[in-house]
Amino acid sequence: MGDNLSEALKKLKIISTDSTADSLEECLDCLLQALAQNNMETSEKIQKSGVLQVLASLLMPQSSCTAKVANIIAEVARNEFMRNPCVDAGLIPPLVQLLNCKDQEVLLHTGRALGNICYDSHTLQSQLINMGVIPTLVKLLGVHCQNAALTEMCLVAFGNLAELDSSKEQFAYTNIAEELVKLFKKQIEHDKKEMIFEVLAPLAENDVIKLQLVEAGLVECLLEIVQKTVDSDKEDDIAELKTASDLMVLLLLGDESMQKLFEGGKGSVFQRVLSWIPSNSHQLQLAGALAIANFARNDGNCIHMVDNGIVQKLMDLLDRHVEDGNVTVQHAALSALRNLAIPVVNKAKMLSAGVAEAVLKFLRSEMPPVQFKLLGTLRMLIDAQAEAAEHLGKNVKLVERLVEWCETKDHAGVMGESNRLLSALIRHSKSKDVIRTIVQSGGIKHLVTMATSEHVIMQNEALVALALIAALDLVTAEKDLENAQLVQILHRLLSDDRSAPEIKYNSMVLICALIGSGEAGPVWVPSRFTRACPQEKIPTGGDTPRDTHKDSDDSPEAPQEDVESAEN
Repeated sequence: MGDNLSEALKKLKIISTDSTADSLEECLDCLLQALAQNNMETSEKIQKSGVLQVLASLLMPQSSCTAKVANIIAEVARNEFMRNPCVDAGLIPPLVQLLNCKDQEVLLHTGRALGNICYDSHTLQSQLINMGVIPTLVKLLGVHCQNAALTEMCLVAFGNLAELDSSKEQFAYTNIAEELVKLFKKQIEHDKKEMIFEVLAPLAENDVIKLQLVEAGLVECLLEIVQKTVDSDKEDDIAELKTASDLMVLLLLGDESMQKLFEGGKGSVFQRVLSWIPSNSHQLQLAGALAIANFARNDGNCIHMVDNGIVQKLMDLLDRHVEDGNVTVQHAALSALRNLAIPVVNKAKMLSAGVAEAVLKFLRSEMPPVQFKLLGTLRMLIDAQAEAAEHLGKNVKLVERLVEWCETKDHAGVMGESNRLLSALIRHSKSKDVIRTIVQSGGIKHLVTMATSEHVIMQNEALVALALIAALDLVTAEKDLENAQLVQILHRLLSDDRSAPEIKYNSMVLICALIGSGEAGPVWVPSRFTRACPQEKIPTGGDTPRDTHKDSDDSPEAPQEDVESAEN
């Protein structure tokens, strides 16, 4: 075989352009046979012979040998060491051109060749995207959907390309959503569905494609899978249930797709998701809570859901996970309650329903994502709710835990939220009893430190709380304020040109109170610091706690979140 291969390589270099098709095919067959027997060794010989450049010239749509040439390139490019030589030989442009031909065998081997050459190289994959392969491949999927091998080739290519941000915009201008949903509906085998899922997940990160997928009917497919697999113990069914419910939550991260599925709270999708919360499946409980959290991203939706009893469902769910509960479910349910508590009209209703007490059951949690959401939920609930703020502010166990978490330097989000809740308890209660509880628990030093935060809103909240302390009960807090070097910090804030006007003003208010010039004057809280906290989006995640980028940030203007479940 070695002699035959060497002879074939020599012939190829000589006769590639002026030989008969038969003699050329003999050479190509010899190469394919050698590659089948020993791919690596044969590939090395092909590289050394200089035949790769010859192969580039043979990639012509009208040639009968083109499929074999593309197949040889695909086999050679399975070896990592051959990929750069294939690029250097100029094989990518003619291969990309071949994607426009109609011969299915040529298309299959061309797709394989491009996939192998560009495997694991974002640079080369970006080059393919810039050369316009995405609309071409989407068109191929539609035209050749009956060809299983070609369909699989397209899906593998989509899976690789969809990981790149630059691909999403191009995909959004095609009918990829429609084609994938159409293909998905035909699938029976788990492996085939899984392959489509692997394409859908990265594509669904794009808001435009999210909406396209919703409009193409993907949600109905996902709900059907959930219904079929929820009671199954089969490994494949459990995997499908997780993938389908996770993807459902991902679709809700887009504002337009979320609102379309909410349908004023009367949509069938929203109603089905509600039924997941009392489910016995942890995966469905998690997905249901995350879905509610994401539906709760604007005031109208939040008010509708609270008025229609969602709070009790979430509290019942939390109650099932107090002792040795599932951390991801705890995190998701707290995320939902946090978002629901943002509209002013919901706060009193949720407090009356016992949400604060339900949340406080998780005060013992050692999981930072749960701690973070717990703190955020309480802070939302007591905003402008004096009675609730006073009740919580006199809770010694809560205040002591807050003081402990104020020192959690390895989780900035928990530390920031603890400081903000301490301040909020004072600001909203204006209670001497609350101030004394915080003083006795050692919280004053943290409020003073908070006044030096890099975030203006946190500085402002701290100064307002400290001014109230000075006005209401300076005697109790005086020693702690002195030990925390409050005066020196105020001097620094006033002399710093970078300090915002409201920071300087409230520093002066605090100084007036401290030097005993009567009651503290009016506190300046600019409107941008009093607006409602926006709800956050909550993406799905895995099975163990992790911080989302928002959770791990002590950025004080916590958004109305896209909520993500906790995972490592």
